[in-house]
Amino acid sequence: MLAVVLAGCATRSAKTTDESVLIGPELTLVMPRPGELSRSFEAVQLVSARYGERTFVFESHLSASPDHFLMVSLDSIGRKAMTITWTDAGISYEAAPWVPEQLRPQNVLADIVVLYWPEASVYRSLIGGTLTTGPNMRSVMIGDKEIIHIDYQPTRPGDLWSGRVHYKNLAWGYELDVQSIESSNNP
Repeated sequence: MLAVVLAGCATRSAKTTDESVLIGPELTLVMPRPGELSRSFEAVQLVSARYGERTFVFESHLSASPDHFLMVSLDSIGRKAMTITWTDAGISYEAAPWVPEQLRPQNVLADIVVLYWPEASVYRSLIGGTLTTGPNMRSVMIGDKEIIHIDYQPTRPGDLWSGRVHYKNLAWGYELDVQSIESSNNP
């Protein structure tokens, strides 16, 4: 009985060096290096994720430096849900047992890259699609079909890390509403 209880409390953990992430049908993102962000920062995000009729709300604490990216996510009652560490050596993560196995850390990071990494880095990283940008928006296209659409509402002009973002993956059928506050800005 004790073994069953302890197994239920165990976290899933793994390390991967996969560099390619499928972000839509026939659309791949080759993960850039964390240093391509070209800046260090600390940020807190409130994320509302919708998939079909289900909605999940969580808080993420993000920390980035030229050689390291860290994300710690908490569920709505403050339990640690997932920790993702990304360096040039690969991606390692730990997830609580109640986090769905379909939530892959590579896909979480791919969404963050598409949302926040510099345009040139995202453009170079896409295989099978193109990046289109405009004032306060990004779109990933395959031919003339939009696969991902992003609308930004920054609190400071040009600072995508502070403010609201609406991310819609039309191919996989999910949406993210993200409110971010950057707590330090180290150029």
